[in-house]
Amino acid sequence: MVRPRCAGRPTTIKSLATYVPPRILTNADLEMMVETSDEWILQRTGIRERHIVDPGVGTSDLAREAALKAIAQAGLTPDDIGLIVVGTVTPDMMFPSTACLLQHKIGAHRAWGFDLSAACSAFTYSLTVASQIVASGGHEHALVVGADVMSSIIDYKDRATCVLFGDGAGAVVVSAAQRDGDGDGAILDFEHEIDGGGGAALCMPAGGSLRPSSHETVDQRLHYVKQDGQQVFKFAVRKTEEISRRILARNGLTPGDLSLFVSHQANRRIIESAAGRLGVPAEKVIINIERFGNTTAATIPLALNDAVCSGRLRRGDLILLASVGAGFTVGTVLVRWGF
Repeated sequence: MVRPRCAGRPTTIKSLATYVPPRILTNADLEMMVETSDEWILQRTGIRERHIVDPGVGTSDLAREAALKAIAQAGLTPDDIGLIVVGTVTPDMMFPSTACLLQHKIGAHRAWGFDLSAACSAFTYSLTVASQIVASGGHEHALVVGADVMSSIIDYKDRATCVLFGDGAGAVVVSAAQRDGDGDGAILDFEHEIDGGGGAALCMPAGGSLRPSSHETVDQRLHYVKQDGQQVFKFAVRKTEEISRRILARNGLTPGDLSLFVSHQANRRIIESAAGRLGVPAEKVIINIERFGNTTAATIPLALNDAVCSGRLRRGDLILLASVGAGFTVGTVLVRWGF
């Protein structure tokens, strides 16, 4: 029986909810925008369609929809939430934080919070931070949101990146666990790392203090995502396997002990390659990138939600969440599912 490694009281994921905007951008739509094809996109990424916000819809709007559902599903009210952590790389604005905007929109009058920027690892990082604060006794309930409006920073003239990303949000409530028995839910362990040497391989070059917005940066299209796809692919496959093996070994587990492997949904080939190297069979891997694309901080909760809805994730299941993102950021969280 795996027991939580982290100090303090046990914590659990008490609820899960997701939201994607209704408008869909298909591969056929992209064929009319850039030089690409449905076959090319599907073969290289596994994506058929992605959800895109309407003009004037921000990350906090998507986060609000997922957050309110997650809080209600946990049997709580917004005033029960003590902490809000929003993982995002597309805040509504530079400041105030998306967490501040979300706190106001959902009426969580007793909560404090902040944004966490870790790109595609933002959900695993945010989940870890919230879990540790609840474990310390600081709060009984924390709201963790992974949300991004990637369409706001995607260059739809760049066929290498515009086919990859979509918009979406996912939220969980992290609460103090009543018990830490094998059949009860618990956030068991985490393992994270960063490698800043890979920063240039996936970034948005302008808009910060180094290159503030100017006519020059706009003309050079530097406010959009830039990616070295080959470097990102190789790093993601290697690090997903490495960090997953590390956390499993520390807990006396093997890949065969997992009920489900839930990887960040960046590219079908990355997920399949990493899972194959790790030795996790296809039936224990959740892949839903076909319908959503890469929603950055929202991919793991969207995948978890699909696993629950399809009956592939049940109470007591041992699951591993894994992510690699710009930075580079790398993260895993080992979870015993609680509902």
